[in-house]
Amino acid sequence: MGENETSAQRSGEAEAVILVKALPQVGEKHGETVCVAAIDAYRNWLRLYPIAFRQLEASQKFTRWDRVKFKWRLPETNRDNRIESRNVNQQSIEVIGDLRKENRAAFLDPMVVHSTKKERAEGRSLCLIQPESPHFFWRRRSAEVMQQREAEYAKLLRSPDLFAAKELIPLQPAPYEFGYRYEDNDGKHECLCHDWEIEQTYLNWSRKYGEQETLDKLQEQFGRRFPGEGMMLAMGTHSRYPDIWMIIGVVKIGRPDQGVLI
Repeated sequence: MGENETSAQRSGEAEAVILVKALPQVGEKHGETVCVAAIDAYRNWLRLYPIAFRQLEASQKFTRWDRVKFKWRLPETNRDNRIESRNVNQQSIEVIGDLRKENRAAFLDPMVVHSTKKERAEGRSLCLIQPESPHFFWRRRSAEVMQQREAEYAKLLRSPDLFAAKELIPLQPAPYEFGYRYEDNDGKHECLCHDWEIEQTYLNWSRKYGEQETLDKLQEQFGRRFPGEGMMLAMGTHSRYPDIWMIIGVVKIGRPDQGVLI
């Protein structure tokens, strides 16, 4: 928790810088939601959810590096006991500015670590890794996975109880999943990436360039240019699988590289 919070607090108001928007997930309780990773002024990680990002007002739709204010409460510990997790009051989200480009590297530098095992041992479930020898890869999703995603949206749109669900256009799943092979102090890793940006970039580019040229362009951007210019991986764990780390965001310092996704 931040220096202005006590361990006894179970709700409050906070400000933080947005770093990652993960791929939207569809569930029976909340519909389509996004998990967001942010960092507050005291260099504390915060996991903000469940946020129905595409149902936010236009003025609330934050981008990477935006500074946001919001009201929160702690989740029930039997559902999520990760120390960074906050249930956010979606109506309270307010974009109040952004982190200037020239200040981003200095803001993130104290957050960089070199071992997810060490972070897990110290009770954390979000971190920022400086990967060594990163190699970007992709693999085609199975027909079963694609059908499952389509079925989730079909079920969502049939539910009359979810707020604005019938107004929601189903997101098209990309036929590929993406990830990185890399090294850190723990050894070699192969992790899938759940950052919304990469999948949306594939979908946007494939409509213009076609499949193979889009994959080539993704390799150029995420496989060569980002690592060459300086890249970090935001890592996180799932509440049900606390020992398994996944890439939740690819962060390049130097420019805002994740816009509003619709």
